[in-house]
Parts: sequence; structure tokens; C-alpha cells
Amino acid sequence: MQKTVSKSHLKANMLKIFRELELTFDELIVTDNNNPVLRIVPLKQTESVQALFGDWQGQVVYHDDVDTPTIDEWEAA
Repeated sequence: MQKTVSKSHLKANMLKIFRELELTFDELIVTDNNNPVLRIVPLKQTESVQALFGDWQGQVVYHDDVDTPTIDEWEAA
């Protein structure tokens, strides 16, 4: 998601805004007199398994043994 903020608001709240961007990985457009002048994009970090799949925890049921090897997907090889 892209957010927009004025230079003066960024200056007054920079640390708070940067911390929020680090958590959300949102992009920030900085404006000067309503004209976009900067784009701040956080570096993507590797997300934890909990962050990626936490919403699905406890909702997925797998009935087979997950350690059993399969060869079905290799038939085309």
C-alpha cells in the first residue's frame, strides 16, 4: 500500500513513520506543496514462518503422513 505525507509532517514524525513502514513494508510518497518529491521504500526482509502462515495456524488439516515420500509429481520427469 502507498501512503502520502508532507515534508513538514515527515520531519515532525520521522521516527514514528519509519517504524510503521518497517512493520508494514508500505511505500511512502513525500510531498512538497502537494507535489510528490520523494519515494521511501523499505527494504524487504525475509519474513518469519509465523508472519507468513500465522493466519492459517490450526486451520489446515493434512491426513497423510507428511514424512512419506511421494513420486507422483516426478512422473513427468
